[in-house]
Amino acid sequence: MLVSAVVALMGISLIAQAPQLPLFAFVSPDAAAGWQAVNDGVMGGVSDGRFRMTERQTLEFYGTLSLENNGGFASVRSRPRTLGLQAGDTLVSRVRGDGREYQLNLYTARQMRALSYRAPVPTRAGEWIEVAIPMDRFEATSFGEVVRGAGAVDPRSVMSIGFLLAEKRPGPFVLEVAWVRVLRGQGR
Repeated sequence: MLVSAVVALMGISLIAQAPQLPLFAFVSPDAAAGWQAVNDGVMGGVSDGRFRMTERQTLEFYGTLSLENNGGFASVRSRPRTLGLQAGDTLVSRVRGDGREYQLNLYTARQMRALSYRAPVPTRAGEWIEVAIPMDRFEATSFGEVVRGAGAVDPRSVMSIGFLLAEKRPGPFVLEVAWVRVLRGQGR
C-alpha cells in the first residue's frame, strides 16, 4: 500500500508514496480475538470502554469515559505478540474519531509497573485521517505520568499496541481504526 495523505504529527512530514507494511488490519473473521479492552475498573473506576469489529472491516473503540471513583481512562489493546518493529520505523494509523485526543500506546515486556510508551492521536470529528508517529516520538509513561529517565522505547521489544482515551473529559466516545501500518526507516 502507498501513503497518499498523512497528517504529520509533531512537525514530522513524510514522503508521499512511501511503502507501508501492514501491522494490524481488521479483515479476518477472528480479528477480535487479537484485541482486549482494559479500562479504569482495574483501579476502581467505572469507565465503560468496549470494542467491536464492524461490517466495514474496522475496529470500533467506543463507550463512556467516567471520572467517578478516581477513574478516567478506557483503552483497547492488541494481545501480546512479536510485532517486528525496528529503529527508525514510523507507525501510521487510519482513524476516524469524535474530535477528542486519544493516545497510541506501545507496550513492552519490561517489568516496570504500568509502563507504556505513549504519543497523541488527534482526531477530527467524523473525518478519516492518517496519523503518523515516528518511534522516537513515544514517551515513557506510568499511570498517565511521564517517567523521567526511562529512556526511549526499544522498537524490537514492543509486544502490543493500543488506543487509550484519558483526557479527563467524561462522556461518550468513539474511535474507529481502519488499520495500523509501519513505514520502515522513515523516522529521524
